[in-house]
Amino acid sequence: MSEAKVTYVDGLQFVAAATSGHAVVMDGDIEVGGRDTGPRPMEMLLMGIGGCSGMDVISILKKKKQDVKGLEINVKGDKAENYPKKFTDINLEFVVRGKNISEDAVKRAVELSMEKYCSVKATLEGSAKITYNYRIVGE
Repeated sequence: MSEAKVTYVDGLQFVAAATSGHAVVMDGDIEVGGRDTGPRPMEMLLMGIGGCSGMDVISILKKKKQDVKGLEINVKGDKAENYPKKFTDINLEFVVRGKNISEDAVKRAVELSMEKYCSVKATLEGSAKITYNYRIVGE
């Protein structure tokens, strides 16, 4: 079982600690009473899907013996106008840097992450439309 403890600090600042022992500060915009000392919870959701899928993709590409020098996942989310202002659309762009990277390997790695392995994506499915694409930057 995964667990987290979120503790109020001050203003809109909270510290979230996971069972792994790692913690992160979350905060709100200054305009709404926060102090801007950490990411917003909705930003963390985008970071979570990017990190989850990134771990999948890099693991798969390493198994496929690809000479990956870098991987960036650009995640963009569009929110609904009305409360609860949930994400309606999320797009992930995987940018793979390396030497002689196989497009087939990248395509398959991204598909496997998005369709089979990424638990964050699977959790969000049905709540937001999730799309993805990739590009390869040769070195």
